[in-house]
Amino acid sequence: MDHLAQQIAKLNEELISQIPLESLTAFQQSIQELKEKQIENRSLTIGEKFPDFDLHNFNHQAVSLQNLLHNKKLIIAFLRGSWCPYCNLEIKALQNEIDKFKNTKLIVVTPQTEKANLEWHMQHNTSFEILTDKNNQLAQKVGIDFKLQDFVIPYYENLGIDLPQINQIQNHSLPIPAVYLLDKNGTIMYKFVNANYMERININELIKHI
Repeated sequence: MDHLAQQIAKLNEELISQIPLESLTAFQQSIQELKEKQIENRSLTIGEKFPDFDLHNFNHQAVSLQNLLHNKKLIIAFLRGSWCPYCNLEIKALQNEIDKFKNTKLIVVTPQTEKANLEWHMQHNTSFEILTDKNNQLAQKVGIDFKLQDFVIPYYENLGIDLPQINQIQNHSLPIPAVYLLDKNGTIMYKFVNANYMERININELIKHI
């Protein structure tokens, strides 16, 4: 088991003792329904070109795919947001391993606001950019967007997670946690997509493909 997976296993044990069983059951049902829809199968795959984008970083600067490549490979990690404990573990793990991403740039993409991304950047002292995907437009192009089911929304809200407020949109849309490795031409070399947000990329496996 890789280090990130070990941390997730520990987090799961902690959450079992902290969150009501009814909430945990609802979260698992939500995940199961997403898995049954096989959303992962509609996402872009290896050998396809990654769509160009024009997103803003936490300094309000526009960033495009072509600006990022510059004769380097690129890792694009889609995360749900700083409110998600699993995303916090992943972003910390990516930062810890960034020196191993030889001649490869890393960015994180999330639907939350630039202000929230700036706070997240400061919390983990990230050395990579965190870009805002307003309304999940890029996630839609990639094929990893979904709407949180109505039955599970109250359980999120009971934990203080108000997605329309956090993301400044009128719905509960989110990206499936995903990581794409692009070559210098923007073609997908490797991907990890999993509708179960409790399962995250094996970073050692990612490094092998760089």
